[in-house]
Amino acid sequence: MPQSKKLDIVLFGATGFTGELIAEYLARAQLHEPFRWAIAGRDPQKLERLKTRLCSINPVVREDLQIIIAESDQPETLRAMAARTRVVLSVVGPYIHHGEALVSACIETGADYADLTGEPEFVDRMIQRYQAAAAERKVKIIHSCGFDSIPHDLGVFYTLRQLAQRLGKETMRQSDVKVEGFVRAGGRLSGGTWHSAIHAFSRAWDYLQQRRERETHRRGSPREVGSLMPTLKYRAEVGAWALPFPTIDPMVIERTATELDSYGQRFHYGHYVRVKRLPRVLMGVAAVASVFTLAQIPPARNWLLKQKPQGSGPSAAQRAYGHFSVIFIAHCDGLKLTTQVSGGDPGYTETAKMLGETGLCLALDRRVLPKHYGIVTPVVGMGKRLLQRLELAGIRFEVIKEEDCE
Repeated sequence: MPQSKKLDIVLFGATGFTGELIAEYLARAQLHEPFRWAIAGRDPQKLERLKTRLCSINPVVREDLQIIIAESDQPETLRAMAARTRVVLSVVGPYIHHGEALVSACIETGADYADLTGEPEFVDRMIQRYQAAAAERKVKIIHSCGFDSIPHDLGVFYTLRQLAQRLGKETMRQSDVKVEGFVRAGGRLSGGTWHSAIHAFSRAWDYLQQRRERETHRRGSPREVGSLMPTLKYRAEVGAWALPFPTIDPMVIERTATELDSYGQRFHYGHYVRVKRLPRVLMGVAAVASVFTLAQIPPARNWLLKQKPQGSGPSAAQRAYGHFSVIFIAHCDGLKLTTQVSGGDPGYTETAKMLGETGLCLALDRRVLPKHYGIVTPVVGMGKRLLQRLELAGIRFEVIKEEDCE
């Protein structure tokens, strides 16, 4: 990282709904560990108002916090912004429309980058176009650092570390490993998340045609990484129906497993949402199918986008009722281990915490992070140090049950 950089973290998109929550989190974090940061966006008046509000959380902000004006469609402003900092956190989506220029700017100027994207097409595009350049410059570009996909990527990592403690690292490396994740969450979508989902739905067929069939085996490697066959059925272990859940999370976990031989000689993952009652499963499937269908028709898609304006989100009182838990069931060498990752409101409170701690981890802990560079996953790029930070921040990682399965 160039020594001339004056800032540790820049938060780009700070005046959006989620951006403001992350700014508040960083302002509180600065009370406990020193770092230099800035809020960035296109509207100077909104940024000034946000800075004034942050002063009530941390008075140091008044003198210490900087403001940077930058726009996603003005690459020169993005390069100037990235050149000033060690890490850029981006909350400006949909990333397929607004993300690439900033990724390019960070690689060019040697800044690490993290975002909240849940858009597989965007991530694939960044890997194809920028992996080599980012690795060569020893830059970490880490996508999906919110509820997509921190609890799932770090949850599998935690689970396999627990297995390795019981079975031994060498046994793990040589074994077949199977992990299933079962997520349940209560909370509300923001306007930004809704817009990203609608745009992703509208591009799904083009994305599938471009990608055709995603490889589940790494070519030229004796190790096997893939997905479990998705099936809808009642699972007594989690006390709910398990509905296959086609989010970006399995893609992230499989990328991690491909890079780390500690995930076993053969690793397979299954991803599900937990639903207590079958009628709710059917209603949920019907609702998603309806939104997906409408997103393919431009007038209907525009109508959907208007239902949740960008910049909107739930109140603090509504967020207080939010919660999530992900149960992981892992099988390896005759041992069955059940773990859980859990926390509060997933889409906002905990997402702000996850991206905030990602930025702090990249900026302040770089010397102890894994020496993996390029377009990497949260686990590959930050590993156990991010896990430690999240545990200290109140996200719970725990072993629930251990039993022989032979």
